[in-house]
Amino acid sequence: MPDVLLPGIAATRVPTPRLTQHVLHLDGVDPVGPGEAVLFVHGNVSSALFWQQPILALGSTGRHRVLAVDLRGYGETDPLPVDATRGMRDWADDVAALVDTLGIDRVHLVGWSMGAGVILQYLLDAPERVASVALVAPVSPYGFGGTSGADGRLLSAEGAGSGGGAANPEFVAALAAGDTTADSPTSPRSILRAFYVAPGSLPLDPHLEDVFVASMNSTRTGVDHYPGDAGTCQTWPGLAPGTRGVLNTMAPTVFDVSGIVDLGEKPPVLWIRGEADQIVSDTSALDLAFLGSLGAVPGWPGDDDCPPQPMVTQTRTVLDRYAATGGAYREVVLPDVGHSPHVERPQEFAVALLEHLDVPAEAPANLR
Repeated sequence: MPDVLLPGIAATRVPTPRLTQHVLHLDGVDPVGPGEAVLFVHGNVSSALFWQQPILALGSTGRHRVLAVDLRGYGETDPLPVDATRGMRDWADDVAALVDTLGIDRVHLVGWSMGAGVILQYLLDAPERVASVALVAPVSPYGFGGTSGADGRLLSAEGAGSGGGAANPEFVAALAAGDTTADSPTSPRSILRAFYVAPGSLPLDPHLEDVFVASMNSTRTGVDHYPGDAGTCQTWPGLAPGTRGVLNTMAPTVFDVSGIVDLGEKPPVLWIRGEADQIVSDTSALDLAFLGSLGAVPGWPGDDDCPPQPMVTQTRTVLDRYAATGGAYREVVLPDVGHSPHVERPQEFAVALLEHLDVPAEAPANLR
């Protein structure tokens, strides 16, 4: 992958008992060995390539082994199917297998968007192995779509409004075709510019933008991957989650990690997000209920029956309970930043993460 790896980054394929996983790390640093490590987990429609700047920044301190993994169905990791009936456990179990195979004793987990859900599932399953958690623009602890209120109440037993049927078919087709242009508003490059970063923000470095588009286009498409299959139901908007593929893993009928509040061991949590995030928001541009309230999806039954999902409020409520039951968290909100703080403000992101890891917070030289 010489065209997409930044100078100083290397890639290794790691066979594990579950699948062979593709891992990025500092060039010249063996990813295998005991001790603590920082593991970055990417979000939906992306790959570990989005983490290269943070890997370089953290690696420059020499305090930790710094790694980023491609999840199954993304990048260069084996494209095994995703069983959505398990929520995000396929990916969380893959991460656990990787941690074991690399010989890591305890891991600092950093998860972006969907990847934040993956690491929270890992935390639920193996809290004794987790040194700290950083949530970057995280999916709600109650998934994406189909819930209301701060407590994540289901709008319907079927999970109406969530799952694979909520994907834009034109975007899926563009991914499947490997579209690298900005000719359509639903091309990966256009989506990157419009939703991954804040509208009107400074343009990305052209080479980095090409890397990120290549990363997005590494997403496998179809019923076993992105977006997954879909069901139907009588409740508006008539869409119910299926049982296979990516978007169905985030359906509230199968995904709920609010149980972190009941853990006996509670590692410290950093929550970092952009104030202008349009994807994970209390008024998300991808939430069918919010789109219905704007008239963009016909037949919306109204705020009493189907209010927009308050995603940020739900996360804050769970983290407040986490803190009230013996844990601790810190929220960092970056103004004029969208869904990708590590891309849009790499220096501020690195400083916040280094402080979270209890590393001196002077900006790394490569980001000054």
